[in-house]
Amino acid sequence: MIFWTRSPPAIRDSKPIFRLTRLKMTDQKTKAEQFRALHVAGKPLVLFNIWDAGSARAVASTKPAALATSSWAVAAAHGLADGEKLALDLVIANLQRIVVAADLPVSIDIESGYDDPAQTIERTIEAGAVGCNIEDSFPHDGTLREISEQAARIRRARQAADATGIPYFINARTDVFFQKGASDSDVSLLQSVIERAHAYAEAGADGLFVPGLVTIERIAQLAAVSPLPVNVMLGANSPGPDAFAKAGVARVSYGPMPYLLTMKGLEDAGGHIFKE
Repeated sequence: MIFWTRSPPAIRDSKPIFRLTRLKMTDQKTKAEQFRALHVAGKPLVLFNIWDAGSARAVASTKPAALATSSWAVAAAHGLADGEKLALDLVIANLQRIVVAADLPVSIDIESGYDDPAQTIERTIEAGAVGCNIEDSFPHDGTLREISEQAARIRRARQAADATGIPYFINARTDVFFQKGASDSDVSLLQSVIERAHAYAEAGADGLFVPGLVTIERIAQLAAVSPLPVNVMLGANSPGPDAFAKAGVARVSYGPMPYLLTMKGLEDAGGHIFKE
């Protein structure tokens, strides 16, 4: 159970400020430290992404080191498309249920951080998360933010997280390879990722997430020069985590794949029953 105590009347935004009880903060801080230590180049943290308390319990039963949500899967489970279309209040409520359901470090995908990533991250910490993914693209169309703008957002988020006393892991996702016509054979795009990695590291990010980068050779090139531990996303035809470990990756995610596999299993089972 998560307990909160109210602080004196709010200073920010005319809302009451919440703080973690000492016992809860100690437990969350320990989990955050454990989560941070799991990011080791060549021995990647494997995250089989979840979307609700039920999926959290199912995956937790397989003894993973940590859990992480997929925003795409969370939105789909609520009947919506990805892109911050799910209200932040629902995102946080869903996170709270996940944290209670499984006694593991939990990282949340907050997409681009909604209107104010600093306040959003504060809310995820209050709900029990120890880390997040934050994107550098606009949720309405997927185009990239300017590097300086995204670095400023990360810097504010870092300051907000540090103020809580939780060593929160900010995984800076760059959508360079999700742009129209992008190919991971384009050397200039890889250089753009490296430039963003340095800016985000300086702003206080802890990891670099590069979905869309799939070629092992390119991933190895990035891992060799990145100032941040590299996270990649596995696709349906990707090799297993061991191949990425050899490339120097520190974290692999399965993104929406677990949700899609689960829904396909449900469809197949229903189709079998109703065809009888």
